[in-house]
Amino acid sequence: MNNIILASQSPRRRQLLEWARIDFTVQVLPTEENYPPYLPIDEVPVHIARNKCLAVQQVCDAGDIVLAADTVVVLDDIIIGKPAGEEEAVRTLLMLSRRAHRVITGVVIRKGDREIAFADTTRVQFHPLTEAQIRWYVQQYQPYDKAGAYAIQEWIGVVGIQSVSGDFYNVMGLPVSRVVQALQQLK
Repeated sequence: MNNIILASQSPRRRQLLEWARIDFTVQVLPTEENYPPYLPIDEVPVHIARNKCLAVQQVCDAGDIVLAADTVVVLDDIIIGKPAGEEEAVRTLLMLSRRAHRVITGVVIRKGDREIAFADTTRVQFHPLTEAQIRWYVQQYQPYDKAGAYAIQEWIGVVGIQSVSGDFYNVMGLPVSRVVQALQQLK
């Protein structure tokens, strides 16, 4: 049986793998989350995930399977990153209010020289939200470590999201069913 190593400190990714009953350990090494400016948006999270995966793979055993992921939120073909603080989070959510955006998670899974890499995209449509609702959410949940300044599994997802087209768990940070299928291919 191969050791599966999650190259992410995201509590949401850990939770999703636990729900899928996957045994894993966590190993994270600092990596830059930058990318070449010419890279198409849909390839950005795969590029970042690959860098995370390769960094961790260097300190693992040859037979280990390393899983890394990165999630970006895209509005009007612009990547919306993690907010630096309260005001940036409020501005981001005001932009997302009443609108649809894409959530793209790039996944890279490596075992030795074998690699499976893919991106999964989910379309999310927000209801209109008032600034008071947004400020309350930001103050209560402090979504500063989340791309797009929100977590779908929190209050804002319950009351603020009109529709989701695609994998719900992808918006949480990991398209689990595709990951399970890929892990079965590498074992």
